[in-house]
Amino acid sequence: MFEHDGFLGARISDIAKQAGLSHGSFYNYFDSKEEIFRGVAGAMQENFGAHSVDSRLLGSLSGASLRKWFLESSRRYLDEYQKEARIMGVIEQVSRYDDAVRAARLARREPYFDRGKAAIRSLQRMGLADKRLDPSIVLLALTAMITRFAEMWFVQGEVESSFEHGAEQIAILFMNALLSKDTTEAR
Repeated sequence: MFEHDGFLGARISDIAKQAGLSHGSFYNYFDSKEEIFRGVAGAMQENFGAHSVDSRLLGSLSGASLRKWFLESSRRYLDEYQKEARIMGVIEQVSRYDDAVRAARLARREPYFDRGKAAIRSLQRMGLADKRLDPSIVLLALTAMITRFAEMWFVQGEVESSFEHGAEQIAILFMNALLSKDTTEAR
């Protein structure tokens, strides 16, 4: 119902009917529409990224294998987002005003962020990434870029591109943002 009608349009009576419950029995399980949405959003985000490329591998790669890693990471993220675009769009929307949904999103992304920051530091130690980059800020900015791009592409329909071209463009942006000029020019 949230995918079909959005958060604001979804009615408890429709949610209960879809679940095979009476309107009144809905309240035996949930206190509100917000509570059930938070459960849906939490489950969705728990599964989202489960199949992503492990960022811990980033620090052990170099040259052509780095380019492949960035492209594969971009493909996997965008593929998962595309498959779940309708509910992801609703989650994105609700997380902008619901503190509980936003807090759950932040908590679930923390392990990915920790690994990503460690990978950037590893690239810096190897001389592949600019040492002036602050891993926390860069990772947050790049994450914002890909999540907003995916929302604009798959939810709002603002991007006209083949899947492969879009993923490749994001991968190039990631590489150019992180890697030193010598690494990105060695194509």
